[in-house]
Amino acid sequence: MEPDLQHTIALLSRTPATLTVLLRDLPETLTHSNEGAGTWSAFDVVGHLIHAERTDWIPRARIILQHGESRPFDRFDREGHAREIEGKSLAQLLDEFAAVRSDNLFELRAWKLQPTDLQRRGQHPVLGGVTLSELLATWAAHDLTHLHQIARVMAHQYGETVGPFSRFLGVLKCNGHSAAA
Repeated sequence: MEPDLQHTIALLSRTPATLTVLLRDLPETLTHSNEGAGTWSAFDVVGHLIHAERTDWIPRARIILQHGESRPFDRFDREGHAREIEGKSLAQLLDEFAAVRSDNLFELRAWKLQPTDLQRRGQHPVLGGVTLSELLATWAAHDLTHLHQIARVMAHQYGETVGPFSRFLGVLKCNGHSAAA
């Protein structure tokens, strides 16, 4: 698929509302449960998305636009969400995510990026050279990955209670897809 910034922005703008509709006012047994040791709950994922909004997508895009490959991106702290969720309710996190995403998309739109801007390169600390277009596409795919993860984690809570129907429920067979960075 040829990257289309407007399509990416359209998808990114829907994630907060999607999470709100899916998660707000659900019992904590669904939103705070995970798949076992070392895994995240839906609550954790929302915190992770907030952390990424603050430290990953727009900050890295700024680095590309201001410094190109001469200044590598800061490493992303995959456990940084622990600070984001401390002492907060899921409702607070959903509201916070919606606000920070709105601010980030406002900034992204204000840049009025041209096709030549999207081909500008930055330096990822693990992957090496990446384009702004790749970074922005990854932002959208990252959202979809975590929407999938939330659905999988919540479905996991039903794993033992669906009985023989489990053979028809692919979400219960999925083991996740994210590799460590």
